[in-house]
Amino acid sequence: MDMGQGAEKADAILQQALGDITPPLRWNHGPSNDIACSNILGKGTGTGTVKRRIIILTKVSAERRGSLLGIIERSWKARGYKINNVNPSKDMPAIDATTPDKFQISVEVGATGQFGFSAATPCFTQTDNIPNPTTTPNTPQRDVPFPAPADIHDDFWSATASGSPDAQHTSPATGR
Repeated sequence: MDMGQGAEKADAILQQALGDITPPLRWNHGPSNDIACSNILGKGTGTGTVKRRIIILTKVSAERRGSLLGIIERSWKARGYKINNVNPSKDMPAIDATTPDKFQISVEVGATGQFGFSAATPCFTQTDNIPNPTTTPNTPQRDVPFPAPADIHDDFWSATASGSPDAQHTSPATGR
């Protein structure tokens, strides 16, 4: 596999993660980047890695963060992903995992409560032909600095009432 093919697989992994979430979140692509891989001596190996990002534009309330993280964690485990780290921070929780084919995937909550996903490839054969993501976001592209603000209201994800009727989505990672 080369870096371009790896980028396409990273996009598919991110789409699977989004597809496991109901009701669906509103999202757009974040910036992508690629870097060359090196050996222990710092010399190039002819390989490189690509990182893809998705920014969630749905406003997820503090009361719903644990539910969303629980859905994500359970779906990743069901896909055979190894959960490497869970940051149970109340304000900025995160989950990092590795797929069976060594892609790194993470979800994190930023300082303003905004969710972001990223997927990084293992080191693959370097190529100059790394395609842009081909998946179509469900929000228009915004001409604002990254990350765009999470400002799209959703009746479920943005709800702030306690006593959620969706208690089965409590995250084992955060207890919420």
